Amino acid sequence: MGRVYLDYNATAPLRPEARAAMIAAMDLVGNPSSVHAEGRAAKGLIERARGQVAAAFGAEGADVIFTSGATEAAALACAGRGLHGAAVEHDAVKAWIDADLPVDPQGRVSVDDPARSVLQKANSETGIVQDLPEGLEVSDMTQAFGKLPVAFNWSGCRMALISAHKMGGPKGIGALVVRRGTDLEALIKGGGQEMGRRSGTENVIGIAGFGAAAEAAARDLAGGIWDRVAEFRKILENAIAAEANGTIFVGKDASRLPNTSCFITPGWKGETQVMTMDLAGFAISAGSACSSGKVRASGVLQAMGFSEDEAGSAIRVSLGPDTTQDDVTRFAEAWLKHWNKHCARTA
Repeated sequence: MGRVYLDYNATAPLRPEARAAMIAAMDLVGNPSSVHAEGRAAKGLIERARGQVAAAFGAEGADVIFTSGATEAAALACAGRGLHGAAVEHDAVKAWIDADLPVDPQGRVSVDDPARSVLQKANSETGIVQDLPEGLEVSDMTQAFGKLPVAFNWSGCRMALISAHKMGGPKGIGALVVRRGTDLEALIKGGGQEMGRRSGTENVIGIAGFGAAAEAAARDLAGGIWDRVAEFRKILENAIAAEANGTIFVGKDASRLPNTSCFITPGWKGETQVMTMDLAGFAISAGSACSSGKVRASGVLQAMGFSEDEAGSAIRVSLGPDTTQDDVTRFAEAWLKHWNKHCARTA
């Protein structure tokens, strides 16, 4: 049997629509800032993709500023603004804020001053979904876009971070979505591309893939594909819970992304589980991809009140549109096989 990929929150496989759009974009030779026909063709492709992303994100009338990814978008949105957030935010956001907002045991964040705060829509490690307050300055919607029916224009926030590769687009391209009239100073200065907010010749190929992926992801969402994924997640968790006594499913009673299962097996290190399951043919993670490989317990889980040992004994399984029921059944069987061995050895 082939390998099973269950790490969609780290990155999703490239969608065929995105691949086709990128290949077509490779034939364009013009610089999008040039005024000749070749340049106008490249510029037209960028503007078409900008419209695709805006439509899929419910952001018509807002500014979609293409960046190298959500990390750059976070810096552009947050640098020098003195914003506050919680320890459950992604490291790319926490690098620019005071992470001092309280988090309850269900992973929910309390925001007292939305205009000076950042709040993610969904957490990459736990899948826990937040209710965004009206007037929020910045929201990281990287994990929510394409998986949940979110619309920027109705979100109540002024700026949002999104990324292409989380929804089946290429890596290395993302965007900051900004309400018209928002004061924003460029971090990368130069030729004044992207409405003067992000200089540098645009990544035409990546942008084309982003637009196509966003359009395809919106179709999948409207077609109910994530409802099916949520059912597979339920099958997975029920199979493990039925046999693995003491396993803790993080945020099980909270609103979560339909594809994300984060669970803790106290005493069995998360990185050991990841390596064990990798050898068994399954790709999973021990948390955010940006933190994987670093020997440390999840700061997200510790912020929720879990001990360092518990936080270090967690894994994340994240499903996608191509995941099958057989995939999750096989994973549960393989994981339980190794869980039984571990329990027998440590008993």
